[in-house]
This record gives sequence, C-alpha cells and structure tokens, in this order.
Amino acid sequence: MARQIDTYLEPLLDEERFAFYQAVCDFSDAEIAPRLLSWEREHQLTPDDVLRKMGELGLFGLTVREEFGGQGGTHLDLILMGLALGYHSQSVAITPGAASSLGTKPLQLFGRDEQKKAHLPDLAAGKRMFVFGLSEPGRGSDATNPEVVAVRKGDSWVIKGEKCWSTNARWASHVVVHALTDPNGRPGYRSTCFIVPMDAKGVHYQEMEGKQVWLQSSTGSIAFDEVEVPADAILGEENEGFKVMATTLNGGRLFIAGLSLASLAFMLDKCRTYVQERIQFDDKPIGRFQRVQDVLLDMDIALHQGVTWLLHLVKEYDAGTMRRESAAKVKIECSRRASELAILAMDICGGVSCLDEFGLIRHNRDLFVCRVGEGSNFALKSLSTRPLVPEIANILE
Repeated sequence: MARQIDTYLEPLLDEERFAFYQAVCDFSDAEIAPRLLSWEREHQLTPDDVLRKMGELGLFGLTVREEFGGQGGTHLDLILMGLALGYHSQSVAITPGAASSLGTKPLQLFGRDEQKKAHLPDLAAGKRMFVFGLSEPGRGSDATNPEVVAVRKGDSWVIKGEKCWSTNARWASHVVVHALTDPNGRPGYRSTCFIVPMDAKGVHYQEMEGKQVWLQSSTGSIAFDEVEVPADAILGEENEGFKVMATTLNGGRLFIAGLSLASLAFMLDKCRTYVQERIQFDDKPIGRFQRVQDVLLDMDIALHQGVTWLLHLVKEYDAGTMRRESAAKVKIECSRRASELAILAMDICGGVSCLDEFGLIRHNRDLFVCRVGEGSNFALKSLSTRPLVPEIANILE
C-alpha cells in the first residue's frame, strides 16, 4: 500500500524534490525496515554500515554548500529526509537529522571561514559528526543559564561541567558546548559556544543507560574536566551563545515536527491496512464500524494539516522570514496530535498493537521524545504565548 502522506506531499513539491524524497523512502524500505526489529531486540544502535550508506547518499551534507562538499540543499531537503526515514524509525532518522540541524547547522550559520573549511567537508561526507551540548543534569528547559562554565585563562578558555541527553554522542568527533562565560551579563548575553574535540584531554563520554525511547539513537553524557581550548574554538561571538542556541533550535523544532508526522503517517497506513484485514463479528472487517472510521479520518486530517503547515513554515525558514514562535507552535501541535492519535490507533488495533513487530508501540514510545525534545511542549507554550500578550511578556522579561 502506498504511503498516504505522499498524496499530500507531492502537490507541494517540485518534481526533483519529490524524487529525492522517494529515493530516501526506497532506502528506508530496503535498508532499515527489514533489519529494525533485530536491532531493537538486540539493543543495537544504528549500525556503522547503515551510517556509511547514509553518508554515501549524501544525507549528512544535504544543507552544506557544494563548495564544502555538500549537496547545496535547503532545510526543506532535511525535513523530507526526516519524513522518509522517520516513517519506519524516528531513532534512525534522528542521527543524520541531528547531525545536520544541531551539529552542522550552527557551524554553517555562525562559523568563521577557517572553521568551515576545517570541518564542513568531512561533516558533509559523514566522516565527522558534531553533537550539540546543551542539556545538563540540572538544566532542562532553563537552557539559557548553563551550569557548564568556561573561564578565561590567558589566550585560552577552561571548560568544566557536564552535558547530558546529547544526541549522536557516540559518533561525534566534536561537541559544540554551550557554556556560561559572563554570570553577570544581561539575559541572552551570558554564554558562549565552543567547538571542542571529543578526544581533547579532560573530555569524557558515556552512553546513557536504560533509555527506552529512540533505541537506535546514541544519547550520551559528556563531562568536561578542566578542558582547555584556544580562543579560536569560539563559535560565533563571545557571550552570544544564546543566539547560536536559539537560532539552531528553530530548525531542529521543525525537524521534530516532521518526525511526529512521519510516525503519524506510518500509524495511519498500518491501521487502514489492518482494519480492512481484521475480520470480526459476522465475518466482516472491523473497518466497517463508525468509531474505527472516525479514528482513521482524524489521523488523515491531522496528517494533511500538519504536512501543509510544516512545509509552509520550512519555506519561510529557508527564506529567513519565519517567526521563532512558529517553529515552537508547529512542533507542539504535531507532536501533541500525533501522540493523542497514537493511543487511539493502538486501541482500534487491539492487543496486536503491543507487539514490537507490529510497529505501533515503537512510534507511540518515540513520540514522547517529540513532546519533550528541542524544548518541552510545556516550556514552548510560554514562548509561543508571549506575542499574544505582550504586556505580560514585558513583565516576564
């Protein structure tokens, strides 16, 4: 059965972009879907051979300019990749997704020419990977005031503290560390981002054990024990790390919204097939019941609305006209709606839904990350409400 989401994507895309999306879908069907269950049951991260093939397809360099060895694409290409790969597995899709939107993107936006020349070619080829060090054990939604600190030491900086929930940590060559550099600075001008090699003295990585979501994705804790880096390791401007962080997360939130829709697309296709095949009561399919049809239609409407809204915002993002709260709102709504419908999808399919081979439980589980990742939905609601009540927003500031 063809993917229902394609019905909504094709009219919104030019022929070349839709062909690219279909090519990644074919890769996902051939390389991910047949092996996914064994990876999960064996508690295995995405294998190196799959990452290598993604690199050969150019998926790590979609948005990197051709002069640096990339594909010269836009954020739209990245979103299409997420929709194609996330259909079977969010946790596989997030590896090239986070490598681009959280790793490569800040370097593209804020890196100096020498930094770009040093890193972008290998990043685009998938030979190198950046991880964005933002979340901390004591800092979740309050990411603007990091506990990781960087103190000036002559012409260098010394970094101390710990980052956690760092996606792609296992494969990372470097970590972009968001650190406090001016505790007395005004809000938004207290932190700085640094590019730190993962093999630098004092950097210690450990995979976070016991995680039950995004099973094929590496999620690590990275500790910095008096790590000394030169001044030219700064990404962007000193004490403007918040700007780097906020700009980076806008693109990442669009990607998370896309993963939510990818899960919804899979669930809709799985359910509409099942309810036509599942025979019950007088030897007729359960799809004849109005309540079952209601769930299918609600899923279809949410998918159509979400795809249309997301692609509109992605084009605004690429044009540089998207408002910050727009990325937050689409991420909130797509993750929330897909999560609500995931429960109903499992309800109409019954007991088979809890089996890993059926697939619904995987997406139900992974949608949790979409609700809390790239800024939790609760925190993002406050951000998104501020333009609606400017007087209250001024008080909060």
